[in-house]
Amino acid sequence: MIKLKAPLTEKDIESLHVRDKVLISGFVYTARDVAHQRLVLAIEKGEKLPFDPAGQVIYYVGPSPARPGGVIGAAGPTTSSRMDRFTTPLLAQGVKGFIGKGQRSREVREALKEYKAVYFVATGGVGALLSKNVEEARVVAYPELGPEAIYELRVENLPVIVANDIYGGDIFEEGQRQWRK
Repeated sequence: MIKLKAPLTEKDIESLHVRDKVLISGFVYTARDVAHQRLVLAIEKGEKLPFDPAGQVIYYVGPSPARPGGVIGAAGPTTSSRMDRFTTPLLAQGVKGFIGKGQRSREVREALKEYKAVYFVATGGVGALLSKNVEEARVVAYPELGPEAIYELRVENLPVIVANDIYGGDIFEEGQRQWRK
């Protein structure tokens, strides 16, 4: 397992390859569809984003409410392709990683190479288990969106797998080729 501390550096990104198993610690930001739309609109208007995007990792998750005494509720990944149209502007701002589930478009895979960033997948269907890796959670933007607000999460050893790297690797295409043999 490769251990990384977010925010990520270019050296971190260059060291990663498809299929690498990674444990992420540090701070990551959550965002889903509407939050992404608002972030890109802010970029287009030249407004400051609600967090410094340099080196950041965005986790495609809308966590459920925390149980009494808990930090966060279930925090499993959502389908990443819904965010594809918003990805390149965030990469241009310095975001270095995304966590979600499912395959990305060819445009996103090319943008990841161009901007030297990586796409990680987290296991879907285990949101309650993944929430155990979240040590702190606080809303940093768009509280009116409820669970789809942007949260800053402090995570410890969040397990992910590199799905797309800066070298053009794609875990989904590799898997399909493997099964065709």
